[in-house]
Amino acid sequence: MFDALSDRLGSVFDRLKGRGALKEQDVRDAMREVRIALLEADVALPVVRRFIDEVTEKAVGQNVLKSVTPGQQVVKIVNDALVEMLGGQDVPGLDLNAAPPVVIMMVGLQGSGKTTSTAKLGKLLKEKHGKKVLMASLDVNRPAAQEQLAVLGEQVGVSTLPIVSGQMPTAIAERAINSAKLQAVDVLLLDTAGRLHVDAALMEEMKAVAAISTPKETLLVVDSLTGQDAVNVAQSFAGEVDLTGVILTRMDGDARGGAALSMRAVTGKPIKFAGMGEKLDQIEVFNPGRVAGRILGMGDIVSLVEKAAQAVDAEDAEKLAERMAKGQFDMNDLRSQLRQMQKMGGLGTLAGMLPGMKKAQAAMANSGMNDRTLLRMDAIIGSMTPKERARPELLNAKRKIRIANGSGTQVQEVNKLLKMHQEMEKAMKQIKKMGGLKGLAALFGKGGLGGALGGMGGGGLPGGMGGLGGLGGGPGAGGLPGLGAGGPDLSKFLKK
Repeated sequence: MFDALSDRLGSVFDRLKGRGALKEQDVRDAMREVRIALLEADVALPVVRRFIDEVTEKAVGQNVLKSVTPGQQVVKIVNDALVEMLGGQDVPGLDLNAAPPVVIMMVGLQGSGKTTSTAKLGKLLKEKHGKKVLMASLDVNRPAAQEQLAVLGEQVGVSTLPIVSGQMPTAIAERAINSAKLQAVDVLLLDTAGRLHVDAALMEEMKAVAAISTPKETLLVVDSLTGQDAVNVAQSFAGEVDLTGVILTRMDGDARGGAALSMRAVTGKPIKFAGMGEKLDQIEVFNPGRVAGRILGMGDIVSLVEKAAQAVDAEDAEKLAERMAKGQFDMNDLRSQLRQMQKMGGLGTLAGMLPGMKKAQAAMANSGMNDRTLLRMDAIIGSMTPKERARPELLNAKRKIRIANGSGTQVQEVNKLLKMHQEMEKAMKQIKKMGGLKGLAALFGKGGLGGALGGMGGGGLPGGMGGLGGLGGGPGAGGLPGLGAGGPDLSKFLKK
């Protein structure tokens, strides 16, 4: 969502960091461009003015202009200001410390993704927090709204309140509370009705439900693609009900990012969650520091490691660790790693989380490399016999032609995949032989998976992309994908 803004800011700061010393006018010129970039990203004008004033005041100080790396100091100041604009380092989580059932009321306009977000939150609370959750739809206006929540509840394994035809929202809320008490439910999620626009009837209905249920949390669900109008909607709701936080949906879309950057500053309400896709597990706790890092091209290694930990099967990781300890790495191992990358969101998602990877993403796009590359590689390995996967050295010209025909690819692609496997197998042996560090460098060097992926896409990747595919941590996410549980603990290197 922040790609355009990230590109603009990246070009501004690249020029600053390329200079040995800065003058006050250099900083002010850069801040002028930052101001334009934020306005083009649809950030509210008062927010932009306050942001630029604060950053400029700090950036033109003597400590910055006379520092050893003034350009980088300016970037740090901008990063800190972005984090503060997005809500600060300590965004409060859900307040679940109350006598059960803890009531969470979901409010918002129709079409903002409120019902889907309710199901996503229910799944998150059940699986990540171990809570017993009950969901209830109070939307009696939109056709099949209650049935939709019931279907979503089945999909995420969360109970929903049985539908009673003809009941009004306040009556449904009372029944939901009584049912939650009888079932010893920890958290009750109330999905209230939305409208196509803010109106008096919507507000009165919400107030009545709030008076009956006394929610501990009232979360406003806002579609981030609505831009500045999302901020106006938030202000309207905040003036009528006691909002405790915001959920921004479709954060994976192509909006300009103004809603996210303006929401906290204008409403004073923290963004607590972000919907990152249509799947029911694609909701994340909103972290201002990580979002600011992505905007400024600093990457988000923490999220990358978390994704690796979720994607990697503990048993498979242990098996790979044992094989790596013996210097073994066959086509079955490679296929497992490719599938882990797909689970983690594909090449684009992974590259976007690595520091300084904006240029690499552009190179990937220009080379024609995308997530279909992973699928083609998987198809090639799938066209091999079990014996060939275990012993790739058996593949002669005749076998390669058969594999290419079976996978719908070219012999050249089969050869590139085999070369990549050889490089990674060599790196695995070096990890075993050289105590980890040199082998790790080989895996992340030009001969690693990233370079081969570039070849599969029709062009090469920058040197720093080598080994992108090696990313795969074990159960504790000690390593990034492809290194497996037995790989070097990259957290040590990240700290340095």
